[in-house]
Amino acid sequence: MYLALNGALLGGRVGWPELAELAARAGYAGLEIPLSAAMQGGLQATRSLLYRLQLRPAAANLPVNFRQDEPTFRAGLQQLPVAADFAARLGCHVMTTWIMSSTDRPPAEERKILRERLSTCAEVLNDYGLRLALEFLGPLHLRQRFKHPFVYRMADMLEFARECGPNVGLLLDSWHWHHAGATVDDILAAGQDGILHVHLADAPDLPPEKILDNERLMPGEGVIDWLGFFGALRQIGYQGALSPEVFGRGLKDMKPEDAARLGASYTLSLAERFGLVLQHPKRQSD
Repeated sequence: MYLALNGALLGGRVGWPELAELAARAGYAGLEIPLSAAMQGGLQATRSLLYRLQLRPAAANLPVNFRQDEPTFRAGLQQLPVAADFAARLGCHVMTTWIMSSTDRPPAEERKILRERLSTCAEVLNDYGLRLALEFLGPLHLRQRFKHPFVYRMADMLEFARECGPNVGLLLDSWHWHHAGATVDDILAAGQDGILHVHLADAPDLPPEKILDNERLMPGEGVIDWLGFFGALRQIGYQGALSPEVFGRGLKDMKPEDAARLGASYTLSLAERFGLVLQHPKRQSD
């Protein structure tokens, strides 16, 4: 496993390629690639940058809007082969996206639409050796935002992912794992082939109705069962990125690099506490 920077820590305040430079200085071994910006910079320039900084391209967001109408989806789909080819040539083999845990459509209709669209995306990604990771969303207020609850349990999202294609799995976020009521057994059932990328954040000791998705804690600050979470990842042989994804917590009031270093410090300390050995470069001097 290795530590990868997620731009959420920085609140979108650092552009490309400065984001990569900051990741290396703050002690990360990889980062989630802002695909559009990196593509504008060019493949060779991006590869050279990551090589110089010794950073691994951990994942990239799926650049297709599959949540709105069919023309919007088709327009994004036309651009996917170019993005997939760029990601593959960069050495990034996972694209990620999230599935809203409630819907105004009848759930069966929503499932059919999303399955068809995501299956189509997955087929394109498969042509370039890429996999698609779907994130389930656990907090109660997200499950109640629209008329009907939708797929939010880990086991149900894994089932849905497998319906979408053999190269589709899960983005496992400890925050959503906790708030969806998932267990160690869910991680073990997904296995190494089912978990493609991992986000980390901790939860305060509050009742479900008081939890807000944009108010998270650093890994190790809250009530999540890290012994079980990390133990299960180790048991299935997960070897990918661990990316702290924390919103709130006063991060917007910190300098971006300080926020990145804080995320790295908490994650590395927590991993060490539970016996995980993470690949990460030595911190560079300022």
